[in-house]
Amino acid sequence: MTILDQINAKSRSIVQGFVDQEPLNYIEAGLMHQFIITGRYHVSLLSVLHNHAKDPELKQLIKDALNDLSEDTIKYCEDFLKAENAVLPSVRYPEYPLENVQNIPDAAHLSDHVIAMALVNIHGASQIALLAAINQCYHLDIAFQFRKQINISMDWSYRLLQLMLHRGWLPEIAKIQH
Repeated sequence: MTILDQINAKSRSIVQGFVDQEPLNYIEAGLMHQFIITGRYHVSLLSVLHNHAKDPELKQLIKDALNDLSEDTIKYCEDFLKAENAVLPSVRYPEYPLENVQNIPDAAHLSDHVIAMALVNIHGASQIALLAAINQCYHLDIAFQFRKQINISMDWSYRLLQLMLHRGWLPEIAKIQH
């Protein structure tokens, strides 16, 4: 934890001491339920995409997305809801082991280019959801955690963009001539 993080944490605790800490409101609880359900879906989907990927750097990016983005957000939301004595969502999706063996027929295999574009779409929607959630939060701790996840995800998306740029996976867009 950096000095700035320690200052932010102390500032939050002081502000929370002045502000009456209320239980989660329905919007915050609903957002956390949404993140848990969607996060569990993303874990399942990212595992499948990992198993289709051939590029080792892309596979690593997907593992990082699983661990640093999806799993961390799910755990935070579940822990917070448990502390509030709220019922956790019961929706589960299949869990697929991360494999390095490629037994998928070529005709049914997703290319690394398609996987990277899917990751861009999933990631963009996730960032929008986090930003919208921050706007709805009254709890500073929740908003701060979601902001930290956005920062981590921005670093991750930069790495994905660099990989796509170096591999030639970015779509070519014609320039407008005036």
